[in-house]
Amino acid sequence: MLLAAAAASATMHTTRLPSPRAREMTTNSSATAHAAHKAHAASAESASEFLDDPDLLRDQAYVNGQWVGSATSANTYEVKDPATHVVIAKVPSMGAADTRVAIDAAAAAWNGWRHKTGKERGDVLRRWHDLMQLHMTDLAKILTLENGKPLAESRGEIGYAASFVEFYAEEAKRTYGEVIPSPTPGRRLVTIKQPVGVAALISPWNFPSAMITRKAAPALAAGCPVVIKPAEDTPLSALALAELAERAGVPPGVLNVVTCPRKHAADVGLELSSNRVVRKVSFTGSTAVGKILMRDCASTVKKLSLELGGNAPLLVFDDANLENALNGVIVAKFRNAGQTCVSPNRLLVQAGVYEEFVTRLAERVSELHVGHGLQPGAQVRRP
Repeated sequence: MLLAAAAASATMHTTRLPSPRAREMTTNSSATAHAAHKAHAASAESASEFLDDPDLLRDQAYVNGQWVGSATSANTYEVKDPATHVVIAKVPSMGAADTRVAIDAAAAAWNGWRHKTGKERGDVLRRWHDLMQLHMTDLAKILTLENGKPLAESRGEIGYAASFVEFYAEEAKRTYGEVIPSPTPGRRLVTIKQPVGVAALISPWNFPSAMITRKAAPALAAGCPVVIKPAEDTPLSALALAELAERAGVPPGVLNVVTCPRKHAADVGLELSSNRVVRKVSFTGSTAVGKILMRDCASTVKKLSLELGGNAPLLVFDDANLENALNGVIVAKFRNAGQTCVSPNRLLVQAGVYEEFVTRLAERVSELHVGHGLQPGAQVRRP
């Protein structure tokens, strides 16, 4: 399938040999360490030198199959490497009016997309998955540059993100209805599943690729076009995924990405949650923002999927296997610098093992390698 994806990509997109610098970053650890100090480029053009396929680093929004800026303003905002605060790209500063254009494009594309067979939609998703696998290293580098997580974690996330696309590519063909026993003789009750319409997807910064495919893949498989609002800090991963979706054959208007800075986030969120054309909203983020979206969706009775912040203590009792407990704490608390949905807010340790546990935990934490995400062996990103 990867060979087929490569062939498809070559026919739709100019094929480039990896740049010497990109090859060094992939194959040479010392070169990677050196590159880590230079990768915080002052422009998208120089940052793209570190990619096998520089066209994956996009600096425009994606609406109705076109790479565009804001229709109402020439303003942009900066995307920075969080480890160095150096600008790696500037993307359009879009607002509510731009979001309405994307929603209207999705609505116009809905009829054509919904009437494709499940197999046809699944074939497109399968190509998208294969291209993600083919370009995994580049996608991981983009993710690390804008999010900061170590490259090994970024590669893991890209694999995780691709797995959602693969799963729903297969499920697209299995949109089964149901035959229900009737209480009345001679009658039969039949249910069918149909796409609800335009879906608005609002994703967080901590998993900028996986949380998009987790939302977009099932919507696209079901026949729903999507408008994606990525986190303002990490739009480049979303745009790279849109580039690959276009190469995979996703029709214009079926997948749209709107970029906006924090100052426009509330306006864009309100447009997505109150616009009558949008029939489904999916959000991953804070409970406070989830409440606002739920309130604003109520007027049009939209379907909602909310994954909101919670309270996550980790408990260690006297009879615990301390080695297992320590391993669990290190993974849960320090993965992605503690910015995951399963990161514990606090540790509660029973008195009988408290001193030993704290001592051993301090030793384990002191051994973690803190550094830029592109540096070999980095386990925790530099703040």
